[in-house]
Amino acid sequence: MFDPREKIALFIDGANLYATSRALGFDIDYRKLLEHFQAKAYLLRAYYYTALIEDQEYSSIRPLIDWLDYNGYKVVTKPAKEFTDAAGRRKIKGNMDIELTIDALELAVAQSADHFVIFSGDGDFLRLVEALQRRGRKVSVISTLASQPPMISDDLRRQADHFIDLATMRNEIGRNPAERPARRIEAQHDMDADDEAL
Repeated sequence: MFDPREKIALFIDGANLYATSRALGFDIDYRKLLEHFQAKAYLLRAYYYTALIEDQEYSSIRPLIDWLDYNGYKVVTKPAKEFTDAAGRRKIKGNMDIELTIDALELAVAQSADHFVIFSGDGDFLRLVEALQRRGRKVSVISTLASQPPMISDDLRRQADHFIDLATMRNEIGRNPAERPARRIEAQHDMDADDEAL
């Protein structure tokens, strides 16, 4: 599937990858993810796309974004839009499809990358995959069929040259549960203590 002579570029739809890994019950170790692909071929670029809520004093994703930015990823962000739906519920919209698509097409036009790896199951990327393939580029899509419902569009999975189920990558790119931040463990202990008190 990967040729060590080819140049590959990773395009990570941050929100989609987060939802997929959560559905599979593991966290991504982004250092291991880079190392995994660097071992397979020449890794030209790794893009990570996410929308940020700007008016929040502290965003839980900010430490990850900063770490990625300093550790080999090209981070692309934009402000999320906040709105109220018809039922009066507060919603946040932060779709990064256009940014990802433009960056991928620019690399294809410049003939910089041979193999495009898209971390998303979003069917909206079907046309991008087709456009990259028309330019003679190989496209792999990473998502999962192992969740209920599956996190990948059937049309996108069929169009890709290769589909890689994220579930099969757990051992290579998953974070060791022992490496999770202490506050999560402490919070779990607090919940366990509350359960015992009941």
